[in-house]
Amino acid sequence: MSRDARYWRLKAPLALLLALGLPQPARAGAVSQSVSAVRVQPSPDASRVVLEFAEAPVYRHFSVKGPERLVIDLEGVLPEGALMDIAARLHPQDPYIASLRVGLNRPNVTRLVIELKAPARAEVFSLKPAGNYAHRVVIDLKGEAKAEAVLSAPAAPVTKTPPPPEAKRLVTVAIDAGHGGEDPGARGARGTLEKTVTLSIARRVRALIEQTDTMRAVMIREGDYFIPLHERVNKAIKAEADIFVSIHADAFYKASAKGSSVFRLSEKGGSSAQARWLAKRENDADLMGGIRIDTRNIYARKAIMDMTTDQQILDSQKLAKYVLEEIGGVNDLHKSVVENASFAVLKAPEIPSILIETAFISNPEEERKLTDETHQERIATAIVAGLSRYFATNPPLRRLQKTARLD
Repeated sequence: MSRDARYWRLKAPLALLLALGLPQPARAGAVSQSVSAVRVQPSPDASRVVLEFAEAPVYRHFSVKGPERLVIDLEGVLPEGALMDIAARLHPQDPYIASLRVGLNRPNVTRLVIELKAPARAEVFSLKPAGNYAHRVVIDLKGEAKAEAVLSAPAAPVTKTPPPPEAKRLVTVAIDAGHGGEDPGARGARGTLEKTVTLSIARRVRALIEQTDTMRAVMIREGDYFIPLHERVNKAIKAEADIFVSIHADAFYKASAKGSSVFRLSEKGGSSAQARWLAKRENDADLMGGIRIDTRNIYARKAIMDMTTDQQILDSQKLAKYVLEEIGGVNDLHKSVVENASFAVLKAPEIPSILIETAFISNPEEERKLTDETHQERIATAIVAGLSRYFATNPPLRRLQKTARLD
């Protein structure tokens, strides 16, 4: 076959595609998509940038010094749309990010440059579609301080000198507003987000606690940002909390489900099929919010998180009973007894922990009540009344041991 014949034999199918208006084969490295959404989410001790795409992105990243910068190259991505608005989304009080710049670095490659205020440890990873989110690239920036060694077995406790028996102190309540940031939690029919409701009620609980002369409050989540489940437990441990209260407003596949519930930890599964279903939804929060799990440390983490004790579960049962009784005075109860489920966020060793489902946001009437400030205040008042009753009969001793972190 002559060279000309071979040429026309190869060209003819392409000419036919053009004539018919059919899509042509994509060229390697060709621009194929734009960034559909960007989010910049600072928290007190970390910074997060999220880029969302219709298709799985191809990217690489590297660090540059003088000044400190993190560079992300996005292949086949146009510098347009939502990505070009990213600088306007930066909060001036962001703990790590000084500026954000975007531009076309070379053909078919858009470059995002994150200039840092201080050296930081960067974790860049992708997430598959989940919930209402498409493909995502997540950029987490955290302090460079060396992480504490993860124990291959539970660490030996560190003994502290106990106070005199007559010593009094404020008891510390860790208040955990469920979900946040990339993890919106459940969504009501009118669009109400669980993460918004839980933070509002948690702030009201804090305000009421601070008015007492027996308790002090520590907020696990102060604003709209994502915190992994194990890190919520870590924050309570670091604060030397006496109890841990996680506030939620979940959904169920039946819109008729209604009423408040209070849960304590069960290592043997849920007390009902619905409890098991709710626990799975909550434990999947890390998948929605997005974390990079260090598989080298996962078994050590599990060993430490399994250090719950019979006493912790017994104390949690007492606490949950008091809170459930108080909430029953201001809202319908889904069940009149404390329920059990294996919520990961309740596994703080030695700390009595409960999870409150304030209502079902999937129920239209309860969704309306959850957005009502008066009803939120009633729920918060009931929670604090339950805490007060618990502490009146179960005054906490000063902690004698330092609990291992769940790093």
